[in-house]
Amino acid sequence: MKLTVVGCSGSFPSAESACSSYLLEADGFRLLLDMGNGALGELQRHCGLYDLDAIFLSHLHADHCIDMCAYFVARYYRHDGGRCDPIPVYGPEGTEHRLTTAYADTPTASSMSEVFDFHTVKPSTFEIGPFTVHTERVAHPVEAYGIRVEHGGRSLTYSGDTGVSAHLDELARDTDLFLCEAAFTHGKENIPDLHLNGREAGETATRAGARRLVLTHIPPWTDPQVNLADARAAFDGPVELAAPRVTYEI
Repeated sequence: MKLTVVGCSGSFPSAESACSSYLLEADGFRLLLDMGNGALGELQRHCGLYDLDAIFLSHLHADHCIDMCAYFVARYYRHDGGRCDPIPVYGPEGTEHRLTTAYADTPTASSMSEVFDFHTVKPSTFEIGPFTVHTERVAHPVEAYGIRVEHGGRSLTYSGDTGVSAHLDELARDTDLFLCEAAFTHGKENIPDLHLNGREAGETATRAGARRLVLTHIPPWTDPQVNLADARAAFDGPVELAAPRVTYEI
């Protein structure tokens, strides 16, 4: 599998990065994990507008899904050969309504479903293209899911947004690459069931026995070097910060 960081900023885009979005490829299949603010523009550095095969939305906060409204425009009003066929979109209950409401003025109430084939995510195991996918509910104020993607005996686990979660520990069990949010700073923010800090991300990776930890979703107002140091103090394996346009072979 090849993972490309499209955007990794938390809460709102930074001067260097769009919000959460990650492109996962294998066997010619392209799965996008989240499409937050600014992600659609950056995505076009890595693949064509119409080259995605499926999209997974971890939850419906704007910094993880709002560029789906812009992507609707690109697919619905495509000018070089007619409207696009529907692409599978996996998201929590109410995804279609959330995107339709955010767009505010779709031609009809069902226009989104003309270019997006919506599938409701629940805790389960299923197939997306060549990938075997496991999803679990994680600890966030809205319905939110972590995801584990397996292919060819290798695995990627993406936390989405979450506080400390036993479900996330299990999703990340022995995973090859753990893409984990670390939005908070240890000793500064302490809001249960909202976000992890760097230390908690490292502790999660340790409990899970993850092989490699990549910290993501760090907001522009948070010092990433502090979170990196805190994660390294809690996890003995390799740890690094996600950065846009960086790729990983898994």
